[in-house]
Amino acid sequence: MRKFDDSLPVNLLKAREAVMVFFRPVLQEVPLTEQQWRIIRALNEFGPMESKQLAECCCILSPSLTGIIKRLEQQNFVQRQKSTIDQRRVLLSLTMHAQQVFDDISPRLEQCYKKMTEQISEEKMLQLTELLTIVGKIKP
Repeated sequence: MRKFDDSLPVNLLKAREAVMVFFRPVLQEVPLTEQQWRIIRALNEFGPMESKQLAECCCILSPSLTGIIKRLEQQNFVQRQKSTIDQRRVLLSLTMHAQQVFDDISPRLEQCYKKMTEQISEEKMLQLTELLTIVGKIKP
């Protein structure tokens, strides 16, 4: 058995926590949870999606997503609309309020990336992103 400090899951969790220290203060001001921000980012980048697509994209289990979406709707961040192509499909999209919040805090979050990059270098940031993308695609 690997030593605890050599455990990939533990090191990924430690790295996640180290990274989120940069972002949490900005999100807490809005206030948004990390999961809510992931949803807003995904909908901003990819446009309207069905909840199943959104759950997969944001790495959130479908049952958890249901509650998060409900709260985002109550906060006027997300809206539901029927697909114009297939009326049985319901798409989730950002409200104008959510788009404004996204536009307001995105530059501040980009500054968080800049601070991290200053500590580890642009090259290592790119390598890290590439490696994590590869690891994210492995299958059992």
